[in-house]
Amino acid sequence: MEFDKQKVVAVLNKILETELAGAVRYTHYSLMVFGYNRIPIVGWLREQASEGMMHATQAGEIITSLGEHPSLAIGPLLETHKHDIGDILREALDNERVAIKLYKELLSLVEGKSVWLEEYARGMVHMEETHSYEVDKMLRKPGEVKSYAS
Repeated sequence: MEFDKQKVVAVLNKILETELAGAVRYTHYSLMVFGYNRIPIVGWLREQASEGMMHATQAGEIITSLGEHPSLAIGPLLETHKHDIGDILREALDNERVAIKLYKELLSLVEGKSVWLEEYARGMVHMEETHSYEVDKMLRKPGEVKSYAS
């Protein structure tokens, strides 16, 4: 079976743009953290920025492997001017949800049609869902069990 290459590339370009925007956003967040816990939080945010760049690169590599041209655009960069750690994490959780939706959209386009792309999409859904649950746990108060992810 063949997949619709143009639809797949369109979603991959959205993924590339979203991941690039995430890298910029996480980098910005890392610059705006102050207080006693700054160093570990900044480190985590910068790791997320690096990972976003890696994910954008992966999407671009797949696009070029399919013989197409990767987007040079970047996803929306909304500056909320909210720099409390909780606000930053809630924005990060929203961004993770956007990425999950895009990777699931890609999965639906290639499922049963390309093992290569299906495995890529499944792996990325797994990774992004794991990130969203990590951020969700960071948003909880110590001892709190209630999840914000649903």
